[in-house]
Amino acid sequence: MTTAEPATHAQPNSLDIQGSSSDPIPVIIDCDTGVDDALALLFAVRHPGLDLRAVTCVAGNTDVDQVVRNTLTVLDQAGAPDLPVARGAERPLLEPARPATHVHGRDGMGDLGLPAPTTRTPVDVDAVTLLRREILGSPRPVTLIPMAPLTNIALLLRTYPEVTRNIERIVFMGGAVDVGNATPVAEFNVWHDPEAAAVLLTAGVPITMYGLDVFRRVVMPAADVQRLRESAEPGARLAGQLLAHRDPAVTGDPTPTGGLGDAGAVCAVADPAGLTTSALPVEVSLAPGPARGQTVVDRRPRPGESEIHHGARAKPLVDVALDVDVERYVKLYLGTVETR
Repeated sequence: MTTAEPATHAQPNSLDIQGSSSDPIPVIIDCDTGVDDALALLFAVRHPGLDLRAVTCVAGNTDVDQVVRNTLTVLDQAGAPDLPVARGAERPLLEPARPATHVHGRDGMGDLGLPAPTTRTPVDVDAVTLLRREILGSPRPVTLIPMAPLTNIALLLRTYPEVTRNIERIVFMGGAVDVGNATPVAEFNVWHDPEAAAVLLTAGVPITMYGLDVFRRVVMPAADVQRLRESAEPGARLAGQLLAHRDPAVTGDPTPTGGLGDAGAVCAVADPAGLTTSALPVEVSLAPGPARGQTVVDRRPRPGESEIHHGARAKPLVDVALDVDVERYVKLYLGTVETR
C-alpha cells in the first residue's frame, strides 16, 4: 500500500489584501466570546468581503450566558447591524464545562468593565435551530467559522445532517499539530469537547484547521496596539484594549504586543492566500488519559508498520494550517478594524 506525498499549498485568494470584494462570503460564527473571539467579531462585522449572517454562542472561555452578553456587547461596540445571536450548549457533550477565566478574566473579556448591551437581545431560538435556519435559508453556501468548543456544531450535524448541502467550508480554530495549551498535546477548544470535534471532522464538507501552530504567531506590534487603544472610535479602541489584555500573559513577552488569536481564522476566510495548508489525515484522541483531546495529524509521507500489519483506517483529510503570513494578516486586521 502506498500513499501520495501530502501537498502543501497556499490557498487561492478570493479577496485582495485591501479587503474589497464584489461578492461577500456568507459566514456564521460560533464562539465562546472571550478576548480573541471579540477581536474576531470586530473584524467580521467590518470586513466588506464577509457577510456575517448570525452568531451562535457556546460555553467555553466562560459560561454560556456570559458568552451571550459579551457577544451582544461587542456587536454594540462594533456598530454591527441587527444580527441574530443565539444561546447554545452550556456544557460539552459528555463532560462538565471547564472555563478559561484565568486567561480571559472573570467576565471573559479581560475584566474591562464594558457596558451591558443596550438594545440587543438574543433571538428566541436555540443555537442549533438558528444555525439550521440560517444555513438552509442562505442563497449561497455558507462558511462556518467555529472558534470555540465544537458542541453546537456537533449537535447541528447530528440533528440536522441535511445542512451540509449548503455549507461551503468549515474553518475552525482548534487543534494543534505540535504543542497543545490545555495539555501538552491538546488545544483548549478540542480538549473541552473532544467528542464534538470528532463529529466535526466527519462532517463530509471541506474543513480547514486553524490550529495553535499558526494561532500563536499572528501578533500585533506594540505601536499598533497603542494606536488602537487611543482611537476615538469605539470598535477600534476596544480592539486595542483587548489586544493589550493578551500581553504578556499569553505571549510570554514583556513588550506590549497582542495576539490576534481566533481573529486569525476569520482573516483566513477573508484572505485565504495568507495561509499555507496541507491536506492531511486528522483524528481526535478520545481515550481517557494524557492524550485525550489531541488532534493526531498524520504528516508521514508513507504508511508505517501499523498500517502494514493491521491495514489502514479511513481518516478524513483536513486542510491543516502549517504556516501563516503574519505581516499580511496584521495589515489586513488593522486595515479592516480601523476603517469606519
